[in-house]
Amino acid sequence: MKNKKFTYIDIFAGCGGLSLGLYNSKKWRGIFAVEKNKDAFMTLKHNLIDSKNHFNFPEWLDEKEHDINEILKNKNLRKYAGKIDLVVGGPPCQGFSLAGRRNEKDARNSLVYSYLKFIKVIQPKILFFENVKGFGVSFKGTNKKPMSETVIEELQKIGYKDARFEILDFSQFGIPQSRKRIVIIATKNGKAQDFFSILKKQSQKILKKKGLNSYITLGEAISDLYKGNSCIKSPDSVGFTTVEYKPIKSKYQKLMRQNIDHNIPDSHRFANHTTKTLKKFSQIINEKLSSKKIQQKFCTKKTSTRLLDQNKPSPTITTLPDDYVHYKESRILTVREYARIQSFPDDFEFKGKYTTGGKLRKKEVPRYTQIGNAIPPLFGEQVGVILAQLLK
Repeated sequence: MKNKKFTYIDIFAGCGGLSLGLYNSKKWRGIFAVEKNKDAFMTLKHNLIDSKNHFNFPEWLDEKEHDINEILKNKNLRKYAGKIDLVVGGPPCQGFSLAGRRNEKDARNSLVYSYLKFIKVIQPKILFFENVKGFGVSFKGTNKKPMSETVIEELQKIGYKDARFEILDFSQFGIPQSRKRIVIIATKNGKAQDFFSILKKQSQKILKKKGLNSYITLGEAISDLYKGNSCIKSPDSVGFTTVEYKPIKSKYQKLMRQNIDHNIPDSHRFANHTTKTLKKFSQIINEKLSSKKIQQKFCTKKTSTRLLDQNKPSPTITTLPDDYVHYKESRILTVREYARIQSFPDDFEFKGKYTTGGKLRKKEVPRYTQIGNAIPPLFGEQVGVILAQLLK
């Protein structure tokens, strides 16, 4: 059965970055995806269920947002025990992040145990787990081991004797972003140890087929999305502007735009900056100010404001867009530029609000946040190819 596709479930699926990668690898068939947030699930549903029919949700599970703990209570879940090839996903990472405030008591950290419960019930042949680099670092002031070690020990207890982890930098896999993440692979067939070496060996070959190098700069990713002087009204936001596509300038842009037959990029709405902010950004660009100089010059406590460099991959994008200043234009990045940096193709359309603020940040997952939390699809595609090889 040459064209048989392996089955998988995506938990903590977000807007569907990893699932899109598995779909593009042509090796996998989604059973269902679990995502708690309405906006993120709406994006996933629009792109992967309504457009591609990639998931085949069972009758007992509505095609809507779900909490993993609610699904764990459903007796129907037991029907899948031992019948699924792969479970993918990583619990929300904010409590472990080195970029934000690390908090051992963050309630979201307990979702790691929900993840382990899910694995124990489903018993997939293989699992792929991704999280922030801080997941592999102990919390300060405690003698507890890193969470990554705890997860591996717990997986071994439930039958996954071969469990491995590594910290990977996605910029080595054709993603125009320096993004270090911990990846855990666990199998029942003793092949987890091969995953990382095969991935590194075959990545260039997979990218070459797409006409890509493994090292992509920010300029190569977004230089066809300049604002310039030819703004038009944004089709989805009153009072905002966008632009039509500029000519393709790189093989990466060609890949991102390969399924596009219209002139206006999705979610490419420009922020309405104040005159003061425009002046500040202009100064940062003209004087090529470092983060430290920005802090000193503008007397700000904020340490994360940074001028981007078009000749390097982007630094790790976060869930807040106002940290980075465009390398050429006095503005922050658009949602579409964020998506390009994360390797989402331009025909992947985002749903929900663009941004949020205040207390709503705990409830809402706007477009920038959906992208900032995602696993890059281009990396996910490479993972999909290698995982399928391990199962053969």
